[in-house]
Amino acid sequence: MQQIKGSGWNAFYDEENERYYGEYGGTQSYHLFELTKEIFDQLDETMSEWDAGKIMYEGRHLYMSVDDRCGPPYTVVFDEDYEKLCPWAKVMKSGKVWPEELTDAAVELFESEKNNREQRRKKREKRKEPERPESHEEPESREEPKDEE
Repeated sequence: MQQIKGSGWNAFYDEENERYYGEYGGTQSYHLFELTKEIFDQLDETMSEWDAGKIMYEGRHLYMSVDDRCGPPYTVVFDEDYEKLCPWAKVMKSGKVWPEELTDAAVELFESEKNNREQRRKKREKRKEPERPESHEEPESREEPKDEE
């Protein structure tokens, strides 16, 4: 695995899977991204966390944790496969994890999360698919009670 290590950030190229990733931040704010080769190639180990973070933000957000004292701490999981994709990541966890519905809404609303829309929409459709019943029995019909006079 190829690594570029800066002050407060890391970027990796996973040769086995031919994928690029980056992370930056710490206690107050932590971010994990899937990057493109073009984004990865722009990163330089002499960059500040701020500069590297601005470049990484062009990638697909996988995970975010915030504890900036401007409100209660929270975590947003944009892609629940982040642990499989980035087992090396030093993920910072804080506060409650946003529910899937809130994460879906944020991805649709914020332009900064547009790279997550396709993936989140596919996952949302999968969640909506009805589960197949184990048996082939018809569900019981529910009749309205009749008024007796």
